[in-house]
Amino acid sequence: MAEIVLAEPSGESTSNSNRRVYTTSNSRQFIRSITFGRDDYVPEPFDSEKLPVTLVSEIQRFLRVANQIEADEPRVAYLCRFHAFEVAHNLDRNSSGRGVRQFKTSLLQRLEQDEELTVGKRREKSDIRELRRVYSDYKDYIIKHGGECNLENREKLNKARAIASVLFEVLDTVTNAAGSQALADRDSIKAKSEFYVPYNVLPLDQGGVHQPIMQLPEIKVAVAAVRNVRGLPFLDDFRGYVAYIDLLDWLQFCFGFQLGDGAVDELMKKFFRNYTDWCKFLGRKNNIRLPSLKQEAQQYKLLYIGLYLLIWGEAANLRFMPECLCYIFHHMAYELHSMLICAVSLMTGENVMPAYGGGSESFLNNVITPIYHVIHELHIVFNIVPNLLLQSLKEAMKSKNGTTDHSTWRNYDDLNEYFWSNDCFQIGWPMRLDHDFFCVKPSNDPKIKKARVSVETASPNKSEPENDEEMGGTTDEVREQKWLGKTNFVEIRSFWHLFRSFDRMWHFLILSLQAMIIMASHDLASPLEVFEATVLEDIMSIFITSAVLRLIQAILDIVFTWKARCTMGYYQSRKHVVKVVVAMIWTIVLPIYYASSRRKYNCYSTEYGSWLGEWCYSSYMVAVAFYLMTNAVDMVLFSVPAVGRYIETSNFRICKILSWWTQIKPLIAPTRQIIKVGVKNYDWHELFPKVKSNAGAIAAIWSPIILVYFMDTQIWYSVFCSIFGGLYGILHHLGEIRTLGMLRSRFQALPSAFSVCLIPLPAKFDKGIFRKWFFKKRFLKGAESEKNSVVKFVIVWNQIISSLREEDLISNREVDLMKIPLSSELLTGLVRWPVFLLANKFSTAISIARDFVGKDAKLFRKIKKDDYMFFAVKECYESLKYILEILVVGDLERRIITGIVDEIEESIGRSSLLEDFKMSELPALHAKCIELIELLFEGNEEHHIKVVKVLQDIFELVTNEMMSNGSRTLDSLYSHHQTEVEATEFFLRPIEPQLFASRHSIHFPLPDSGTLNEQIKRFLLLLNVKDTAMDIPSNLEARRRILFFTTSLFMDIPSAPKVRNMLSFSAPKSEEEMSLLQLDQGGKSLLTQGTRVVKDVPLVASKANATTCFKGVCSNAPMEHDNFVNQEKALVTPNAQIPQGLEFRIADDEDEWKNFLERMGNENVDELNEEVEEDLRDWASFRGQTLSRTVRGMMYYRQAIKLQAFLDMAEDDDILQGYDAIERGNDTLSAQLDALADLKFTHVISCQMFGAQKSSGHPQAQDILDLMIRYPALRVAYVEVKEEIVAADKARKVYSSILVKAVNGLDQEIYRVKLPGPPNIGEGKPENQNHAIIFTRGEALQAIDMNQDNYMEEAFKMRNVLQEFVQHQGRRPTILGLREHIFTGSVSSLAWFMSYQETSFVTIGQRILANPLRVRFHYGHPDLFDRVFHLTRGGISKASKTINLSEDVFAGYNTTLRRGYVTYHEYMQVGKGRDVGLNQISKFEAKVTNGNSEQTLSRDIYRLGRRFDFFRMLSCYFTTIGFYFNSLISVIGIYVFLYGQLYLVLSGLQKALLLEARIKNIKSLETALASQSFIQLGLLTGLPMVMEIGLERGFLTALKDFFLMQLQLAAVFFTFSLGTKSHYYGRTILHGGAKYRPTGRKVVVFHSSFTENYRLYSRSHFMKGFELLLLLIVYDMYRRSYQSSMEYVLITYAIWFLSMTWLFAPFLFNPSGFNWGKIVDDWKEWNKWIKQQGGIGIQEDKSWQSWWNDEQAHLRHSGLCSRLIEILISLRFFMYQYGLVYHLDIAGENKNLLVYVLSWVVIILIFVLVKTVDMGRQYLSKNHHLSFRLFKAFLFLGVIATVITLSLICELSWMDMIVSCLAFLPTGWGLILVFAQAYDYGMGVVLFAPIASLAWLPIISAFQTRFLFNKAFSRNLHIQPILKGKKKHR
Repeated sequence: MAEIVLAEPSGESTSNSNRRVYTTSNSRQFIRSITFGRDDYVPEPFDSEKLPVTLVSEIQRFLRVANQIEADEPRVAYLCRFHAFEVAHNLDRNSSGRGVRQFKTSLLQRLEQDEELTVGKRREKSDIRELRRVYSDYKDYIIKHGGECNLENREKLNKARAIASVLFEVLDTVTNAAGSQALADRDSIKAKSEFYVPYNVLPLDQGGVHQPIMQLPEIKVAVAAVRNVRGLPFLDDFRGYVAYIDLLDWLQFCFGFQLGDGAVDELMKKFFRNYTDWCKFLGRKNNIRLPSLKQEAQQYKLLYIGLYLLIWGEAANLRFMPECLCYIFHHMAYELHSMLICAVSLMTGENVMPAYGGGSESFLNNVITPIYHVIHELHIVFNIVPNLLLQSLKEAMKSKNGTTDHSTWRNYDDLNEYFWSNDCFQIGWPMRLDHDFFCVKPSNDPKIKKARVSVETASPNKSEPENDEEMGGTTDEVREQKWLGKTNFVEIRSFWHLFRSFDRMWHFLILSLQAMIIMASHDLASPLEVFEATVLEDIMSIFITSAVLRLIQAILDIVFTWKARCTMGYYQSRKHVVKVVVAMIWTIVLPIYYASSRRKYNCYSTEYGSWLGEWCYSSYMVAVAFYLMTNAVDMVLFSVPAVGRYIETSNFRICKILSWWTQIKPLIAPTRQIIKVGVKNYDWHELFPKVKSNAGAIAAIWSPIILVYFMDTQIWYSVFCSIFGGLYGILHHLGEIRTLGMLRSRFQALPSAFSVCLIPLPAKFDKGIFRKWFFKKRFLKGAESEKNSVVKFVIVWNQIISSLREEDLISNREVDLMKIPLSSELLTGLVRWPVFLLANKFSTAISIARDFVGKDAKLFRKIKKDDYMFFAVKECYESLKYILEILVVGDLERRIITGIVDEIEESIGRSSLLEDFKMSELPALHAKCIELIELLFEGNEEHHIKVVKVLQDIFELVTNEMMSNGSRTLDSLYSHHQTEVEATEFFLRPIEPQLFASRHSIHFPLPDSGTLNEQIKRFLLLLNVKDTAMDIPSNLEARRRILFFTTSLFMDIPSAPKVRNMLSFSAPKSEEEMSLLQLDQGGKSLLTQGTRVVKDVPLVASKANATTCFKGVCSNAPMEHDNFVNQEKALVTPNAQIPQGLEFRIADDEDEWKNFLERMGNENVDELNEEVEEDLRDWASFRGQTLSRTVRGMMYYRQAIKLQAFLDMAEDDDILQGYDAIERGNDTLSAQLDALADLKFTHVISCQMFGAQKSSGHPQAQDILDLMIRYPALRVAYVEVKEEIVAADKARKVYSSILVKAVNGLDQEIYRVKLPGPPNIGEGKPENQNHAIIFTRGEALQAIDMNQDNYMEEAFKMRNVLQEFVQHQGRRPTILGLREHIFTGSVSSLAWFMSYQETSFVTIGQRILANPLRVRFHYGHPDLFDRVFHLTRGGISKASKTINLSEDVFAGYNTTLRRGYVTYHEYMQVGKGRDVGLNQISKFEAKVTNGNSEQTLSRDIYRLGRRFDFFRMLSCYFTTIGFYFNSLISVIGIYVFLYGQLYLVLSGLQKALLLEARIKNIKSLETALASQSFIQLGLLTGLPMVMEIGLERGFLTALKDFFLMQLQLAAVFFTFSLGTKSHYYGRTILHGGAKYRPTGRKVVVFHSSFTENYRLYSRSHFMKGFELLLLLIVYDMYRRSYQSSMEYVLITYAIWFLSMTWLFAPFLFNPSGFNWGKIVDDWKEWNKWIKQQGGIGIQEDKSWQSWWNDEQAHLRHSGLCSRLIEILISLRFFMYQYGLVYHLDIAGENKNLLVYVLSWVVIILIFVLVKTVDMGRQYLSKNHHLSFRLFKAFLFLGVIATVITLSLICELSWMDMIVSCLAFLPTGWGLILVFAQAYDYGMGVVLFAPIASLAWLPIISAFQTRFLFNKAFSRNLHIQPILKGKKKHR
């Protein structure tokens, strides 16, 4: 290597530097390298992408530039690499970072290899001169081409700027010989090139001045306002750091924010509304002070806004705590104002300076990080006595991943709500880090010791305090930090939360039930009898119940807020105590008065004839009157508790129809009879023989009815939702265009509707008062005269059709049939309608004319009656004339053609066409015209003779056959020709060719003109198109999209503004597994930094939370995707086998596959080659739930905006040229369109793992980069984790949020924001959204999941949707809900069911929730958020671990509680994918149910339930957690009913009561005991689905689909789902265990093993199904003697169906579930799994023991009360044994308790025998095998002998043996910990046996495949080969 010498300090430099300089000295000879003498050596580019994480941000740009310029400037490339090596070495001299040593070694080897070779190619004498030369070349190029708009030149210019920027940095370093320390000092401000600074959208550097986006007026004004720094203090101090300072730079320097490159009154109001409300709530004056001078006021406003945004941008996880940010802003705004007015501190006498000002990152380190540590950091180092560290726990870590009880740790809400009280000001400013707020461990912990702490913080600067309590004192004190505990609310696991949150509903239900029972028991004949004294007094006993309920509520308030007592105010504590005391007083007083004064009345007679008669009252009634008076306020607020608050009230009242009367009244008489019947002889030992009135029987009868009563409203809600939602949809024009016939009939109205909805109104109408109603109706008619709008409609319509073709939904032929020709005729009002509307019209017109008899006028009227027929005839005639004019060029031939045309038009004018022409010859003419046009379309020169012959045929046909009286033109021509012939001698006359035969007679082939070719093609289609064109488009998805788009044009849509005036928005997408992509089979990833830890997610789409921004619309979405895309790396090599997943997709979308092959120019897959592999991967990815599909859909927004901007800006002539032609040919206009699109829309993908994937060389990183290259406006946000070297060579992890874009085919960093720590400390998805939301822009934010899609035609309506934020009536909405289309319904029957279920919720369900119920929240995406509203109020979701598992809905809760307004709009839709396999669906429903369980415990639901008016509260309950609780109630009701029947049967009560009833002929009693079956009202809950399908597709279709769903076992699926909801809801509330459950969202057509199904459903379904089955069997055995079988069937048929469904549904819906080969494999795997020992590292899918431990984990983390409840519930299993042992023959008639005791002795003996055999196996089976076998034989014989002896002596029967098994099996389950494995094995065998038996019958497997994939069969999809799959390699 050549000598590298130290550079001598230049004369201009005064610094002493010891830095190595990499200029080569020529004084010594070069050392030869291995490349010496090889002039042809071309080195490979050095890898600039796979770099150590610690170095990538510092050196990557140098290595990239080196690769780019190496071919032309090898020496400069070498110097760039050497500079990179120097930077890397100075950053990590000891190479301690991961991968640094290897990188430095590799780079050093490359430098040694390149040095001598590059020196020889140097053009200048020294390296510095070489650098200057190259830099000057790039500089000159930039100056010369700086203002060009050409797209290609712009890309070259950007590349040149980036290279020049790096060269400038290298040249500056070499020239100035800067010290090594300066290179590594990240706090210094580096000199930057004046040509290029990385930017996001606005290039604010000097080089970006000429870019089109910077020329927009609004941008110029905004930039000028931000750069107005006149009058600010300290400007001279700051100008030395940056050349051009702006307001944000000034704030950064003052307050120490991180270094970055980076109607005001209305904005101020929106930004600081929450802050001013906070100040008002706390009684504080806000610190926003504005001067009176207008110009200064605007500057101050921008400073305040900038200050808040800088705080918010660096707040990291604190963005979830809006009031905490208000606290920080409050103090910093005071400091800002003090600095602006140059205030002097009263304490120091100096100018007020920021408390945390100073260097870069001062704000992050001193303000954000300490508060962040409270949430997460392992320990906090306080500024106290040296070497004293107070260890503290993370609040987040204390949650132990959400398994710890919520009451033991503080979540985001607890920490934020601490700032809801004035106590927060005790923290002070600068903050006192010894304050209790920063303590995260309870004070009773021995590790927390007393210490003398100084309140003084690390910062030496002090600000002037607003008051004393906001400032930390400087006194020292000895104190012990105290953990503040929860704030305002404690999330305790208890079902009592339901009562506490919705207490008014439960009061109403319970009191109504009591009143109805009392009224029914009095047998009232008239409603007026209620006012009788005895009846009224009994009814008024409900107030005793009311007092008891109030006491319970008051006690719950104290119990549930006990752990929040430390942060509770004095008045709130006193209020709780007073409520308990008052409730206790009334609970005591009212019963006393009721008991003492019952039936003791004081009566007064009223006037004669009065309806009251004699009026009586008692002292109890007087007490009730006083009770009501003391509760008068509560009674007033019962329905409207929000009076005095700012929560809006509902504008609609639901009139409840009480149906319970029909359930309660029939039970009164039987109850009286049961009370009277005396039962003395029981069939068992009665434990409570002295209890009278048969209370057990009454409880068994009434309990199920009461449970049904409490859940009945849910069913009535479904009925109400169906009726009202359907009417609402009809009124809003949903489903007006449902079929292609309807589309054709209304297509002529589309341009007018389009003009009203999607074309901006003229300026004079913008502010019209009646525009929304009056003008819209007028404009529908006036639009026809607005010719320009028709042209715009044609442009947009054709763009939509082109989009459908690009997506392969339609074929090339369908494109030709559906497009509308673009011509100047459109400006005259003549529209050439698409051919599919005119299909067969011309042929029909010919048939009509051929057979018509009559006058011309009648024929014309008949043709004109069908508009499309008239258009077709007219266009064909004009087209034929036009083509003949171009084709025929000979003079004679042209005269003939012109003459014939004149004759035809004269005949039409005289109405003598039928007389002059024979219409019977029209079909022949039609055929000849088709032949001619086909030849012209082919344009084959060899067919010239054919064209001539066809023209001659047509000529003869018209003149000889059709013209009745001959042709005057032809006669005249012949006569003239004959005269010429006579005048010429015969032999001298030349032989002339026939008509059209001369080469100069016709112009063939026709001119190669695109317009002419299109017209010929269209004419040909008009001539030969058939009836099949009426079904265009044939693809169902294309048809659905077009129908919905056209329907939406007739809906109530806000008028569209011009693009310049529309709101800007962002669409962020939150991280999920990414899509495109690798075709590697079996690729898996472990995602830990994304939304959650997601294991084994296939690499079809990289998990990326994408953010789409319409200057503010952000979509954060977890997107899990299919795996079929990534099956084979070499997918399309010749003779390669197609992957099975792709094969399924090809078969499923066969028509789209054919369209794809047509687009690629191939006829079949065998012809595909490697060149189209990328297109094939795209095609497959676009049909899965992948990131690439979502990004493509979101980027339609940008395309739509550009097209709409083009229509707004372009003139008519430009529009007629077409959008594509203008975009290609007019660079200036194209650049302006790009600028507008960038200004209005941004799309950000939040992919946290992108940095790690990039550094590791993961293929997914390249896939994401490819997406950014394909879509230049796309941005990717990720989290970088790198190790930073600190003192003593110790490394610490540094986290940064980074935004990148693609530049020159590589990713370029735009922004870098350092984080206080790892961002994921709560729920992953909201944390992922939060990290990326700072990179979004604009006024609106659309959160998008990665399993979503968008469509071009829907993107055109986005600016209309955004107008909802502006053109609102009444309150401005803060969340706009949009409709979703589920696009995964065609995969299988399950996917179909799920699709319809989800569709009904996202349409009719949300429609009714939004209006009139007004309880729609946020249920996921694609909702649009008011960005400013939400960024100042905690974001678009909540992130506390576990409690916010359903993070999206909490955004809706938070918005509503903060006085936001949520609406829903159905005129725009976004696609969404759903799970398609049963296991996936069950996991998804389990996750949603877990989330609802956690919502039940949350403070948000509590506050909504307390603050809503009564009816809105009911709506909130039954549409959120109430639905899941009622599902649980319905299952509990079945259990209660069956156990009640079991009690009646086994005790003998039912037999005794029925016999008594028959003896006394009491029919009512017999009916009551026999009619307790649960009527399955599932059909009613399915009504909304049927209504929505009927509304949008027709009710006949809805009924057909509903019937077909039942044939495909939809009832089985929904019943199975009921079990999932009830199980997970109940278990989560009792024990916790809520967690995110990844589903993968694959296209599931593969078999799930028996073991997997058992693990998933064992506890949720199988165990419960077996229990119900056992109940039914026992009940059937002992009711036979006195009850008919038909009666039994009517009572229990629904429960039999339920139990069978829960047991066998997973196998019915499992592909190949009855395939014998799969059954055998499943059995082997099952046995292996059940016997495998567990242990550390053994996964639950490998061992039963590991699974069992994981399954019981929730009990280990459960509280004491929950465990006691679980034990009490499990006691039901011992009821079987107690009841059945008394029915054994061996027991005889003995009812003694000893019988039950002896049964336990038998159980113990069985247990001892089993344990003895087990121990014998352990100790004897190895060394004493014979002895062990003899021992087992002895035991076996002993048992047999015992059984025989008992049968002979004690009359033990075989029935006794069966009954004993039924009795002892539940008892063993109650002792499950002892027999767990045996029971699981037994249940597995019982389940497996019928499945294996059915698998022997091939027809069963065929039947299963048929009903499971019925839609596939209807498309002729061969599913069996796909189901077989690949065999596992074992």
